[in-house]
Amino acid sequence: MRVSPVLRSAAAHAWRLLVVAVAVYAVFAVLGRFHELGVALFLGMVVTALLRPLVGLLARPLPRALAVAVALVASILLVLGVLVLVGEAVAGQRRVLVEEFVAGVDRIERWLEGPPFRLDPHALTDLQSRIGDFLSRNRSTLLSTALTGAGKLVEVVTVCALALFCSVFFLHSGGSQWAWFCAQLPAGARPRTALAGRTAWRTFTGYTHGIVLVAATNAVLVGLALFLLGVPLSLPLALLEFFAAFVPLIGSPVALAVAAVVALAAKGPVTAAIVVALIVVIGQIEGHVLHPLVMSWAVRLHPVVVALSVIGGAIAAGVLGAVVAVPLVSVLWAVRQALRHQDGDGTRGGAGPRPHGDEDDGDGGRAVRLPGGADHRVSH
Repeated sequence: MRVSPVLRSAAAHAWRLLVVAVAVYAVFAVLGRFHELGVALFLGMVVTALLRPLVGLLARPLPRALAVAVALVASILLVLGVLVLVGEAVAGQRRVLVEEFVAGVDRIERWLEGPPFRLDPHALTDLQSRIGDFLSRNRSTLLSTALTGAGKLVEVVTVCALALFCSVFFLHSGGSQWAWFCAQLPAGARPRTALAGRTAWRTFTGYTHGIVLVAATNAVLVGLALFLLGVPLSLPLALLEFFAAFVPLIGSPVALAVAAVVALAAKGPVTAAIVVALIVVIGQIEGHVLHPLVMSWAVRLHPVVVALSVIGGAIAAGVLGAVVAVPLVSVLWAVRQALRHQDGDGTRGGAGPRPHGDEDDGDGGRAVRLPGGADHRVSH
């Protein structure tokens, strides 16, 4: 029986796709089992990408180890200072906040009781009593949930400590570690691995710097707008906007929706409507000005790809997956393009022109420049 060439080609591609799918599933299963280690490594690379320029600047007059220590201590003090400032702002406005929110809830109830909603006045009272009954009946469940949350807090602190520990060595000798890794590979795979690593690190660093700049800009705009509108908790809400901006396309609208709810309870529907308009304005600034200006040189992904990556990451791993998805897809795409460009130049099997950054070491070998700035000699 003669098999159609189309069917033969489809079958050949199908079993290869099945093998790739099994391999990808195995990788994600392992990562899911040891997700704390993956998160710690990711955070360590983020810290390294952010602090590496500062460490390089401090390493000129100081020893490398001292420069790393100074940069890390200064960044930790900066983060703690911001958290203390936010805590002080919330504590200082606590009494005023309670009064404004009580008055705001009453105002919202009267608004819902009037046209066009005409909600039954007893409905909200029944809702409040039901919430109180629920809390009293499920007190033990809520307590156990709180204890579980305390356990999660310990886990978060552990992951952050491990990330900080990894970033110390990445900042101090990341190039040497990468050179050691490349040295363990077969000689034929070292140039392509070095190119892939260099491209991946350049893309990841560019994305990290860009997203931090976009998040900081959004936070400043939101903080100023809420402060001028007289919305309480403007500083904590600006900090929420900063962290939410790390989830592209979705994070900022969610954070501003929280700000709109606060504005509705504290200042009424007019101020809340202004905040909703602010959501649209900042979304336009972020999508049409900040991302093309700051991120285009590091990440070239279509908005549809970004949206699908964020949703897919959120489905696979929750909020953390939504944060990691876009940089992961960006790095994989950049590495694919770099390797494809190298193969297109005729460098399969080590032949053809050398990729940018490779230098002859003068004795028949090749020094491959690695992401950390170190040179790794690849023998022919």
